[in-house]
Amino acid sequence: MTYAVNQNDRLVVHIEDLTHDGSGVGKVQGYPLFIPGALPGEEVEVKVGKTLKNYGFAKLLTIITPSPERIEGPCHVYPECGGCQIQHLTYEAQLIQKQKTVRDAIDRIAKLPDVPVHPVLGMEDPWRYRNKSQIPFSERNGQVVSGFYRSKTHHIVDTDVCIIQSEEADELMAMLKRELQILGIDAYDEHKHKGFLRHLVVRKARATGELMVVLVTARRKFPEAEQVIQAIKRVVPDVTSIMQNVNTQKTNVIFGNETLTLYGKDVIIDSIGGVDFEISARSFYQVNPVQTETLYNQALNFAQLTGTETVIDAYCGIGTISLFLAKQAKEVYGVEIVPQAIEDAKRNAALNGIDNARFETGASEDIIPKWYSEGKTFDVLVVDPPRKGCDEKLLETILTHKPGRVVYVSCNPATLARDLRILEDGGYKTQEVQPVDMFPHSTHIEAVAWLEI
Repeated sequence: MTYAVNQNDRLVVHIEDLTHDGSGVGKVQGYPLFIPGALPGEEVEVKVGKTLKNYGFAKLLTIITPSPERIEGPCHVYPECGGCQIQHLTYEAQLIQKQKTVRDAIDRIAKLPDVPVHPVLGMEDPWRYRNKSQIPFSERNGQVVSGFYRSKTHHIVDTDVCIIQSEEADELMAMLKRELQILGIDAYDEHKHKGFLRHLVVRKARATGELMVVLVTARRKFPEAEQVIQAIKRVVPDVTSIMQNVNTQKTNVIFGNETLTLYGKDVIIDSIGGVDFEISARSFYQVNPVQTETLYNQALNFAQLTGTETVIDAYCGIGTISLFLAKQAKEVYGVEIVPQAIEDAKRNAALNGIDNARFETGASEDIIPKWYSEGKTFDVLVVDPPRKGCDEKLLETILTHKPGRVVYVSCNPATLARDLRILEDGGYKTQEVQPVDMFPHSTHIEAVAWLEI
């Protein structure tokens, strides 16, 4: 089969756009080439790699005309590590590109060109923003390595520094690497299913400064535990909690089912917008607390609560949005399919003395119709689904019962746009969309949409 380009061709290409994973997009006779490292507006020389029927991939050889927005990524392992995709783009240009991503999805998929998509709400300081680090450990040529996985692989890029995570996480990562060698503790080899330390997980509460260290191990027995505890305390003397999570399974999943407290408390406390949250080793909690507050304030703004409304929070997790809403609503009903998350939500409500939030375990598409069948009525529905978007049955429920206002919190512009189209066809009108940058230097973008019936 003949394509516009062939494998190993060397071509000069104009870059028109970025893909969802940060690759530049250039076209040759209408045939798209995806080129990692290239930026919109650049003229580049590339070598064509794999070619498929409708698109191909190419390697960036030379930047002939660089974008004025191109910078040197400040992280020394950035070209190898898969954690960030667009560090080589100025932060201002990242925000413009992310607004374009949302705008394109709303136009192309939702077919709503007249709906306002506002400029992205970014960060004043887009570094060291992650409050949770999950760092794999392994061995290579007899040496302990740790860092982050190269994009689309499980090959660890060995490093002691990540400039989007906390400095304490960096210090602990470097210390543990040395300490394992000194104590003769093996790091885990996931191919051979041998070794002891699988992951270091560090959680830091922005509001309180409390710090939790979790050692994920391949077996329960930990004879060197006291030496490791003392080593951790030398690096972070004020550590709040040191936990051991035991994962004996041959799996890529980080956590196992058993968690033991080695030192201190089994939870840390953080606060967002005046609401306190208990965070355990395995709790789901947004990793960028500064932008989480921005995101939830936007959802609250779109909900337009006056204190008289009854609200549903679908996909409520540990109750973060629910408890935000409860402070300004008459009553909030949260639903989440993960039982542990619902237990956390109830505990967080009690922690804050919030008694107008109710939580139930189950699928939103099952529990919400049940609530309606029990005679409950709702004024506002807030959804914060996973990347795949809302379940089809949940969308049908919304269109059957038609709460007056829907606030849609999304981590995927494509599925947001798809679901907005379905809700529009069912009688809702999308008023506006506000993107929020939760993950600077990556291509991910969150957005909040507001719909009225």
